[in-house]
Amino acid sequence: MIRYTTAGESHGPELVGIVEGLPAGIPIAKDDFALQLARRQKGYGRGGRMAFEKDVPEISSGVRFGKSMGSPIALKLPNRAYHKDKDNWPVVMNTEGDGADVEKITLPRPGHADLVGTQKYGFDDIRPVIERSSARETAMRVACCVPARQLLKAFGIEIGGHVLRIGSVGYDSWESVREITETYMETGAEKLYQTADESEVRCLDANLTEGMVDEIKKYRKAGSSLGGVYEIVVTGLPVGLGSYTHWDQKLEGQLAQAVLSTQAMKGVEIGMGFESGSKPGHQVHDEITWDGENYKRATNRAGGLEGGITTGMPLIIRGVMKPIPTMLKPLKTVDISSKKMEDTRYERSDVCALPRAVVVIENVIAPVLANAFLRKFGGDSLDEIKKHVSAQ
Repeated sequence: MIRYTTAGESHGPELVGIVEGLPAGIPIAKDDFALQLARRQKGYGRGGRMAFEKDVPEISSGVRFGKSMGSPIALKLPNRAYHKDKDNWPVVMNTEGDGADVEKITLPRPGHADLVGTQKYGFDDIRPVIERSSARETAMRVACCVPARQLLKAFGIEIGGHVLRIGSVGYDSWESVREITETYMETGAEKLYQTADESEVRCLDANLTEGMVDEIKKYRKAGSSLGGVYEIVVTGLPVGLGSYTHWDQKLEGQLAQAVLSTQAMKGVEIGMGFESGSKPGHQVHDEITWDGENYKRATNRAGGLEGGITTGMPLIIRGVMKPIPTMLKPLKTVDISSKKMEDTRYERSDVCALPRAVVVIENVIAPVLANAFLRKFGGDSLDEIKKHVSAQ
């Protein structure tokens, strides 16, 4: 099975990652990483760091002649912020002395890992928590997930995402979104994300795009931040990935874990999700049909999953991202050193990170789906897996 781990801090010299369990023979090019990492850096409402970070990872093992070898893949991603700001953040890689001359940060931000991180590890300085819990880590997480996405793509499985709501501006209902995305269910999810990427905020509706940009401008001026709702669509999935027999192999549970483990995510739903709780059953469940060769669903309100197993319909995942806790307008907090009430300090950040977060979620679900695919079809190489798939 595919698994990965990341290491590194936001202002350290680099992020690193190890990807294990990828079968041999998967096409992997530097451009595949560059594409997803460049997409992660785009989106209206982003902060100043995106202006100087250009993410292109170095592949130091596991790939030969553009294909995976079946061995672990090692990745390195330099932090240009380290070289730009290292005089301001020497504590990250301090190798001389005990860091006594480095200013400690003692004002935890409400809604961030700052306070609980210092309580957990016994720090008297918030900086170590800020450095590791930063969303900068998602750059390496995206890179680590690209190989799994390439495995899925080899079998016609595509992933794409778009923004549904930023603040108070967004689609009115489940049905209104389906009318917009229906065409992409046939053309494939990559076409969906390519179209969404043409919008500053990754929204498929031009009028809503304009409203979302205005909403971000409004709250930037107010010194606050915004979150929102996004949708991820996966096309080309076969029937039968996942399990109803084991709780830990139910696919929606594994997908939810991948989504909610990403910074600032506070909710996830499959298909109609929470809206299904306000409707009667005949308006929620998908009627089953037979086309002479295969079972079909008349609708896809279940979002491509029933009983923890893929139905063969497009997978539809929605997630909620909270407004990020770093804001120009301060909130009240308690200094962990003096215990006095103070205003939070400002750290360079986005006003709205949602358009970029969509790309992160697209990628972090790829290993979950790839593992479900491998669990069903198996194989140590791409050619072997293809034989198993064709034998079904």
